Amino acid sequence: MELIFAVLGGLIIGLIVRYSLPGRDLTGAILVPAVATAGAAILWEIATWLKLPSDNAWVWIVVFAIVAIKSVFIDLWLSRRRKQADEQAYQAALKGASRV
Repeated sequence: MELIFAVLGGLIIGLIVRYSLPGRDLTGAILVPAVATAGAAILWEIATWLKLPSDNAWVWIVVFAIVAIKSVFIDLWLSRRRKQADEQAYQAALKGASRV
């Protein structure tokens, strides 16, 4: 039952990150929320395997903090990488157009 709450929390964190950071037009609509959701599920399962008690608030705080940090990092990294790839494609297109 707790896994459902962890996954739902990861999804909500991913949506918050997606819509609060700039550059959301450069990534897919569900990419960051999906990564956050999967990350929350994996982290929660690791916590379960380590026999951490689910009624301890620190387990939830740590899982959601790691998911939030990872989501922000992935969103910023993907946006920066996409901008670089678009700029390279644009410069390549300009070089190709000047040869005609």
